[in-house]
Amino acid sequence: MPTYRDEAVILRTHKLGEADRIVTMLSRQHGKIRAVAKGVRRTSSKFGSRLEPFMVADVQLYQGRSLDIVQQAESLGSYGADIVAHYERFTAANAMVETADRLSDAEATPDQYLLLVGGLRALSRGEHAPRSILDSYLLRVMALSGWAPSFGECARCGTPGPHSTFVVQLGGLVCTSCAPAGSPRIGEKALGLLRALMAGEWDAVDAASAADTAAASGLISAYAQWHLERGIRSLAHVSDIPGGAR
Repeated sequence: MPTYRDEAVILRTHKLGEADRIVTMLSRQHGKIRAVAKGVRRTSSKFGSRLEPFMVADVQLYQGRSLDIVQQAESLGSYGADIVAHYERFTAANAMVETADRLSDAEATPDQYLLLVGGLRALSRGEHAPRSILDSYLLRVMALSGWAPSFGECARCGTPGPHSTFVVQLGGLVCTSCAPAGSPRIGEKALGLLRALMAGEWDAVDAASAADTAAASGLISAYAQWHLERGIRSLAHVSDIPGGAR
């Protein structure tokens, strides 16, 4: 069908010509979509702010040869205003949509869409520390993409845990026999926090100390960027967020 409809979260936009924009979206059923929103930069645009980053919309699109065309857009989640008003939420949201953009394609699953929408909603409401929401999102989206870190058995040889050495390049916790010399060890509480972030156990996440939160965040950041094969630029700004900022 040349015309189709879907729910989508806006990842990023680029100017096109004098009044148009190219909008990159992660949709629920059609994966990542790049489409032209004609006239969206005019003050009289029928789209308003519904096609800005971090917004969730019900969009109708016309299928084009290289880029689709946005015909209609109705707001489903107005998260942008509450996110951009707080620096720590804004930087965390940028890291999330950048990761989603890098990981998703036309074959992206509905779970990837729902995970991102849930994370942006939590950020907009200030439900937890922004860095914790980001860390939980990164762990879960990496798992959905086939790169779930091992927090139990050795990631290399499968030896049952407990283990205390986390090696990003090997996929998570490894036993002493598999750990390269000088590999960093992770404390029991920080490891428990990693598991809580993966499982969405927010009582445990919110109660974690600043030191354990920083240790877990560092490992998650390194793990995600290693498997993406190049850095997530937005994370450079997220590193300055205070551990308990809401």
